Amino acid sequence: MPLEIERRFLVTGSGWRLHAGEPQPLRQGYLASSADGFTVRMRLRADGRAWLTLKAPAEGIARHEFEYDLPTVDAEALWDLVPFRLIKTRFSLSLPGGDWVVDCFEGDNAPLVLAEVELRDASDAFDRPDWCGAEITGDGRWSNAALAHHPIASWSLALRQAHGLDRSTGNRPGNP
Repeated sequence: MPLEIERRFLVTGSGWRLHAGEPQPLRQGYLASSADGFTVRMRLRADGRAWLTLKAPAEGIARHEFEYDLPTVDAEALWDLVPFRLIKTRFSLSLPGGDWVVDCFEGDNAPLVLAEVELRDASDAFDRPDWCGAEITGDGRWSNAALAHHPIASWSLALRQAHGLDRSTGNRPGNP
C-alpha cells in the first residue's frame, strides 16, 4: 500500500531559492475531506497534467496515498465543481536527505510559504535547512485541505501575526 511520509515546515527565509528548480503552478480542489484526515483531491498543473489523490491516515506521520491520472478536460470540469480550492506555485529543491519542495501560496493563503521533505521512513535523518522555521508536521491547521477550507486570510490578525503572515505589513515568508 503506497505511503507518504513527510515533514513540513514554515519557511522563514529565502535561502531555499538557491536550490529551486522551475516553478510549477498548481490548482488544487478538494472534493471531500474529513476531520480524521481522509481527503479526495484533484490537482491541475499548468502543463496540463491532472490527477486525483486519495489520502487516509496511517501510523505516525505516514499517510496512505493513492494517485490516479485524470484527463485534463475532466479535471477542468471538476475544478468548476469543487467547493474548496487553493492555488500555489511549487518548487522542487535539489537538497540531500529526501525529496524537498517549497509551496508558495496565492490568493487568500498568501503570503504563506511551506517546505516539505518526503522521506522513505519516519525515522530517516535529514539536514534541516536554516530557512525552515517552525515544524508543522501533524498540525491539521496547515494541511492543504484545511487551508482550502479555512485560508489564512480568515484567521485572526493575532494568529497571522504570530506566524509572520500579516499581509498588511508586507511580510512575506521566504522572500526578504
